[in-house]
Amino acid sequence: MQHSKFKIFISANQKEMKTERLSLRAFILSDVLLKKHFDVFVFEDTPAKGISSEATYLEEVRNCDVYIGILGNQYGNAGKDGLSATEKEFKLAEKRNKEILVFLKGPNEFARDKKLVTLINHIKKPAKGCVYKRFENVNGLKSNVYESLIMFLENKGVISSLHFDTQICKGATLKDIDPKKVKWFIERAREARGFGIPAKTSIKEALERLDLIHREKLINSAILLFGKRPQKYFVQAKIRCGRIKGISGHDFLDMKILEGTIPELRESAMRFIAEHIKKAVYFDANQRYDKWEYPLRALEEVITNALAHRDYLSNSDIQLAIYDDRIEVWNPGELPRPLVPADLKKKHKSIPRNKLLASNLFLIKHIERWGMGTNRIMDEMRANGLSDPKFQNLSGGFEVTLFGPGKAFEREIEKGKLHTLEISERQKRAIKHLKANDVISTKAYMKLNKVSDKTAFLELNDLLKKDLLVKEGKGRATTYKLKR
Repeated sequence: MQHSKFKIFISANQKEMKTERLSLRAFILSDVLLKKHFDVFVFEDTPAKGISSEATYLEEVRNCDVYIGILGNQYGNAGKDGLSATEKEFKLAEKRNKEILVFLKGPNEFARDKKLVTLINHIKKPAKGCVYKRFENVNGLKSNVYESLIMFLENKGVISSLHFDTQICKGATLKDIDPKKVKWFIERAREARGFGIPAKTSIKEALERLDLIHREKLINSAILLFGKRPQKYFVQAKIRCGRIKGISGHDFLDMKILEGTIPELRESAMRFIAEHIKKAVYFDANQRYDKWEYPLRALEEVITNALAHRDYLSNSDIQLAIYDDRIEVWNPGELPRPLVPADLKKKHKSIPRNKLLASNLFLIKHIERWGMGTNRIMDEMRANGLSDPKFQNLSGGFEVTLFGPGKAFEREIEKGKLHTLEISERQKRAIKHLKANDVISTKAYMKLNKVSDKTAFLELNDLLKKDLLVKEGKGRATTYKLKR
């Protein structure tokens, strides 16, 4: 049975904490999970006329289930009793045994009004049982409040304290599992990690060995990894891909919405990326050389992390955007606390949001080492002469931005081709001609280099073999263009 929504009262200095108060209200009422379970009252909800503001506030405190106090540096105007509105609201919440969550802006109390420091010291007393945390900015406040409200819902038994990946998938049965996908996984895990499951193991036993069955029922991870149609149960388990023209804007050159299991989503996303980033192919003797605009290993790591660590309780898709100068990958769910984006550029602990899911991806080497994924991304980017990636919490999620080489990639490739393939001076002259004129014929090559018909034919065909040119037309109408 659906419970009625819990009421939150947000208390804060009206002027000093206005931005934090309104941002927090908007966050709670827009979050896919929180808005299902909470209503919010703030100062701005006060009627323009009627009963006094103080009476309204205090009545809302009496009726609330959760009191949230946001404290900055200012105590606020004191009334005839010497107390500010914030302290009166807190004391009433305390008297009524409300769930009290207090969030202090800043690392210490040095800049705060003395009366506010006295109130904070009262809140900090263990006997009061108040939850209090510090924050530096609005995003930090949202993260702290989200964590505290989720814990409140878990304590009330409204949501399970189990992580999403370990919860039972309601309605799912073994008929929803694709046996071929399980067998592929087992073979890969045996090869990659020496995982000890015989190839002929039954599907049910294999899932039990992978901890994907609980009390004879499939859990969410089983469907995400091996489901015939995972999006039947989790419509949010998609990747929305876009190739966007230029370096900003919304002019899409291509757009796709990817579906499937996590391994399938990873493969499809990499295929989409490969279709839309530059690649050079050239040969030296019998050796083929491939040069990608971005290191594929770094991209695989970014996509895998987004799939493994996203918040599956959110109804948002993973978003993959390819611009002319960068690639952005966003997934719902900010970094789990206490991790912050800056931690990812140095040695740090692994705090997976979906630990069981990550453990299974580790078995097939989609995850190489715990806590080393972002460091690997940085190493790959640096090894390819590219800038460090940008990590940030953004819009209730986490985003990675990989910056490309731009025009430098094309110049590097052309230089590498001409050097490695031992292009003759006549062939270099022809390539220069093509860059200026787009097309060259055998006759034009003869005239440009003052050579015979046979020599022109042989040298142009040599450029074809080296994958520098493409041939168009037949017979005397044959022309050649640079391969793009």
